[in-house]
Amino acid sequence: MHLVRYDSGNGPQVGVRRDDSITPVSGVGSMADLLAMPHDELLATVESASAAPVPVASVRLLAPLDGRAELWCAGVTYARSRSARMEESAEQSVYDKVYSAQRPELFPKAPAWRLVTDGEPVGIRADSGHDVPEPELAVVINAHGEIIGYTVCNDMSSRSIEGENPLYLPQAKVYAGAAALAAGIRPVWEVPDATALAITLVVRRGEHEVVAAETSSSRLVRPIQQLVDHLFAANDFPDGAALATGTGIVPDMGFSLQPGDMVEIEVAEVGRLTNRVEVGKEPFAWLNR
Repeated sequence: MHLVRYDSGNGPQVGVRRDDSITPVSGVGSMADLLAMPHDELLATVESASAAPVPVASVRLLAPLDGRAELWCAGVTYARSRSARMEESAEQSVYDKVYSAQRPELFPKAPAWRLVTDGEPVGIRADSGHDVPEPELAVVINAHGEIIGYTVCNDMSSRSIEGENPLYLPQAKVYAGAAALAAGIRPVWEVPDATALAITLVVRRGEHEVVAAETSSSRLVRPIQQLVDHLFAANDFPDGAALATGTGIVPDMGFSLQPGDMVEIEVAEVGRLTNRVEVGKEPFAWLNR
């Protein structure tokens, strides 16, 4: 089961996807409405969905957040991320320190309207030159700070811009096409153990597989709930939020994404995300509408 947003020609709707069909959730006009509910009410609402199902093939799946929801990211939560950041940066010590610090690195990635989803393009900046995908397990949180599900995130990143100066992090991370989430949210009650999920990345360039790597959420240095608690400690999210938990896969320094590359990410028990790489902000003008 996945909670999805979709458009069948009459505007966005919310439904429960099972295999190749979607059951609309009656009385729920947006994902924001659903994420405003406490966990138990949300569960009951989803389980009571009984409208006539529609075929997935007949609709367009949308990014899973809407309204005032936001995507945030946690950084340097895997040993591989720490080493990669130190390798690329002129200021190595900041990454070493945050890896073991009491307070995690958290940063806003995108409001709901900037998100792209499966089958849509992701972007690299025209002024970067060294860009990578960052495959991540993302938790979806309701307005009450409760984890209600999981999805797949691609936290696109400019290594050259962040490496030049850590204070350039917002420019390295926040730009058109930089934030992708899988279309479906796998409910928390269907994922018995989120601390042991395989996460895989494949990048295809034409007929060639140029990157293939795997990690596990078991390698996270911080508990997921700790990251959520820090996110909600000083912020309210009335329409819910998603928090990407960091990446344990960073390609070697000799690799950089190119326009036309296909990025495929899978998180076991959660979902898949596939996006084609585009360059510059022009291919994402449609997000502004």
